[in-house]
Amino acid sequence: MENRTQIEHPHIGTLKKEYLSGKASRREFLRMATLLGMSATAAYAFVGKGGSLVAPAQAAMPKGGTARIAMRVQELSTPHSWNWSVKSNIGRQVLEYLAVTGHDNVTRPHLLSSWEVSEDLRTWTLHVRQGVKWHNGRELTADDVEWNIRHILDEKTGSSVIGLMKGYMLEEYEDESDDSKHTRLWDSNAIEKVDDYTIRLNTKVPQIAVPEHLFHYPFTIMDPEEGGILEVGSNGTGPFQLAELTVGEKAVLTAAPNYWGEGPYLDSLEFIDLGEEASASLSALVSKQVDGMHTADLSVLDTLKDREDVVIHEATTAQTAVARMRVTEKPFDDPRVRKAMRLATDTRKVLEFAYRDRGAPGEHHHVSPVHPEYAELPFMGQDLEKAMSLLAEAGYPDGIDIKLDCKKDPAWELRAVQVMVEQWKGAGIRCEINVMPSAQYWDVWTKTPFGFTQWQHRPLGVMVLGLAYRSGVPWNESAYSNRNSTSS
Repeated sequence: MENRTQIEHPHIGTLKKEYLSGKASRREFLRMATLLGMSATAAYAFVGKGGSLVAPAQAAMPKGGTARIAMRVQELSTPHSWNWSVKSNIGRQVLEYLAVTGHDNVTRPHLLSSWEVSEDLRTWTLHVRQGVKWHNGRELTADDVEWNIRHILDEKTGSSVIGLMKGYMLEEYEDESDDSKHTRLWDSNAIEKVDDYTIRLNTKVPQIAVPEHLFHYPFTIMDPEEGGILEVGSNGTGPFQLAELTVGEKAVLTAAPNYWGEGPYLDSLEFIDLGEEASASLSALVSKQVDGMHTADLSVLDTLKDREDVVIHEATTAQTAVARMRVTEKPFDDPRVRKAMRLATDTRKVLEFAYRDRGAPGEHHHVSPVHPEYAELPFMGQDLEKAMSLLAEAGYPDGIDIKLDCKKDPAWELRAVQVMVEQWKGAGIRCEINVMPSAQYWDVWTKTPFGFTQWQHRPLGVMVLGLAYRSGVPWNESAYSNRNSTSS
């Protein structure tokens, strides 16, 4: 449902020339052209493929029935501050997004019908799709969208979206009353309602990735009248309504009548929490108590592959596990200690033993080979002698004693931690492992001095850097702060 009649952005002509001359890849052209306002259909047509990588026409799909998925069921009440993607797997059935990034890494309008961006990339005009109805029958308008953007950028909300947008939508200021730094919109006109179906974002610096940021999973569009709270019976624009929620047990969603888009094709959708043990989900799937699993731990993968009645869907993503040190805490406040930890680690061996050599070994930075910004650097292998030398220089000639907090779910995370702890012994790094239930870990993950955190896929490396390493944002678990560095 793309309907765009605006004038083509001036830079699209340059992109076309770069693609035809080989300076821009097909992937780069598709991503950049659509961000600049070109429809995905037109972008794919230009590169020689009339269609686009979206779901095929679904008119013939059968309707009715219930799908049951084994997945953790967590507290969902404040979507704009969700900190785990499984929450959005449930919530996004009720609440939708302004834009959606597909598996082809192309971002398309959803609750928006289109967008336009100025030549200097500082003025983004967002057109709200007309005819979208809330479950209660009211039409979605620019007022709803404006409220959501303001709410999600309000530091009191505690949203990780601030990490993405702080650089171009917010400014820091010092509050004399509590002698601390806070954030606010950089200009009173930063968010501007143009008319009933149009919102304009006026940014303080150029930014190309605004549509991609609109699909960060906490950026759901909520009914302002409900104050940013999601509960059973909450209003939404999505294909389902939340009918039942018992944290740690089950979430039940039922088809919403008169949904504005295609579908839904099910009468109901159930997410069933079977705990942290992979074997429990496997048993439920085999015995037909559930129809699918959100993820399959490596410990049960071989069993699943041997079953003819199971289909496994694999995807190459930028999901990354990070053993991170909080740089404000001793002994990690010394960069020599942090480098010693890296040099004491053989990430290839960690991958082999913990993850059965699937994926790619960590390179001690947080940009994945699947990200468009990725640049190959010399690989840092294990060097125990150099690690011990750095520890001695930092004032720890006899090594260090530390503790690493981690989750027991999924099981490969604990295996990875155990492999690293054994490796570190060779450099005089003595590490105690503190295994925590997942819910307990996520309560402290941004505060613990040393933790092992799994970060989900984002389409851009700079999105990860903004979320995880920008000063003063909710998800900066390492407390990294360098006024001389930037990420957009």
